[in-house]
Amino acid sequence: MTNPKWLAVAARSSGQHDWTLGYVFEQYRKYENKSAEALAEELGCSPDTLAWLSLCRRPSEEHFAEHLEEIGKRFEVEPHRLAAVIRHVEFLDVLPERRDAEEEGEESFLLAARDHTDEDDETNS
Repeated sequence: MTNPKWLAVAARSSGQHDWTLGYVFEQYRKYENKSAEALAEELGCSPDTLAWLSLCRRPSEEHFAEHLEEIGKRFEVEPHRLAAVIRHVEFLDVLPERRDAEEEGEESFLLAARDHTDEDDETNS
């Protein structure tokens, strides 16, 4: 069966809506500097299947495992691979300020933790 002509356009457009897997895939490709073909290979599917997956809603948090299983069965992808991509994007999406600062050339600072000992208390007194 051949794919409809509109599929590629719809898959690209889905990347603009954060409630779709298309958004997740677009962000993942941007963060990891990967092509659609490389992402499809990582998920263990064809680029055509990736396009169809892009049109799906993101799994809800309340039913995450159940939704992953359904998507996995429907599109013959490994749910744990898809979950890894989704969680990776969710993690990186909460760090936009840091990414924006790095892109603008601003320095970012990391604080390092160290073990606190009783000796430290005595020397600081």
